[in-house]
Amino acid sequence: MDMFGSLAPYLAILLFVLIVIAYAIRILREYERGVVFTLGRFTGVKGPGLILLLPYVQQMVRVDLRTRVLDVPSQDVISHDNVSVRVSAVIYFRVIDAEKSTIQVEDFMMATSQLAQTTLRSVLGKHDLDEMLAERDRLNEDIQKILDSQTDAWGIKVATVEIKHVDINESMVRAIARQAEAERERRAKVINAEGEQQAAAKLLEAAEILARQPQAMQLRYLSTLNVIAGEKNSTIVFPFPMELVNLLTAKVDKPAS
Repeated sequence: MDMFGSLAPYLAILLFVLIVIAYAIRILREYERGVVFTLGRFTGVKGPGLILLLPYVQQMVRVDLRTRVLDVPSQDVISHDNVSVRVSAVIYFRVIDAEKSTIQVEDFMMATSQLAQTTLRSVLGKHDLDEMLAERDRLNEDIQKILDSQTDAWGIKVATVEIKHVDINESMVRAIARQAEAERERRAKVINAEGEQQAAAKLLEAAEILARQPQAMQLRYLSTLNVIAGEKNSTIVFPFPMELVNLLTAKVDKPAS
């Protein structure tokens, strides 16, 4: 008992030292940083690795620097052409300044989420429905630039914004289908009219050539007759041009030299 009583003060001191060391030592992973406050005042960012703090004098806030994925809830958006749609998106961002993300904003995750929702409605509301559906890459880039500039004061870097879904009500889907069908019919009529125009131009060109050489027209008659005769075994009444008769008669009556 006397020996245990004599060692008790030393054991108490040893226990106190172990508690102090346990509170003083911090280990930060490679993707973590520690924002250190001494008596409430910011004194630096430390890490990664082993960090020593003064117990009860210094406090540390861990900050994760890895890329985070934030789902933006579906937002009701009125497009520039007065179409109501529901749009959802996903944002990829990370902390690049641990000091700002801790001191300048209370909860950077919540702040970024709310800012993303308002920015999504604001940007998409300036565009027509056709642009939302066909030009997502450009809209993604516009939203990303706005978010990145506004979150820079919080030490946040917005890397990518992707619009996931643009949901349209059923009546609008039917209207878009009718519009697409009408557009296809219009293009078909335009292509058909262009083909007729080109064919007419070629026929006019051929007629001008044949008009300059009457003999070519007679040969064309004979070629056409040959094609028709080869297709069907039937009697064909075909006008025989008198010019060709006169030409053949003249060659027969011409005396041999």
